[in-house]
Amino acid sequence: MTTKRLRQDERGFTLIELLVVVLIIGILAAIAIPVFVSQQNQAKDAAAKSDLGSAKLAEISYATANNAYTSTLANLATYGYTTTTGNTATAITLGATTSKFCIQTTSATGTTWKITYNTGVVSGACVAADVA
Repeated sequence: MTTKRLRQDERGFTLIELLVVVLIIGILAAIAIPVFVSQQNQAKDAAAKSDLGSAKLAEISYATANNAYTSTLANLATYGYTTTTGNTATAITLGATTSKFCIQTTSATGTTWKITYNTGVVSGACVAADVA
């Protein structure tokens, strides 16, 4: 084969073909990126919910060992509670009676979650009615 014939057989892609490929990649990226971001936010909220479940167990463990509930996160740490990085504003609200409490945290997405002595995790902040 001559070099002239090799050059004719080795044609590249046309500009239109390259633009179509770039367009398809752009469309796929436009679909995939929002789904990925949504999954990240769901994972951050799930971490906050998991932290609240752990905090509730630690609160009950503390109360069992000390015959009283605590409003201090440091006390819960001795009973296995740790917070996930990104969760903020974790607070414990105790009721007038020693058997009622509400724990809330704000996830890395900015959503506030709470758990009480008799409920599971729900969105929202602790209010007086939660521990009344």
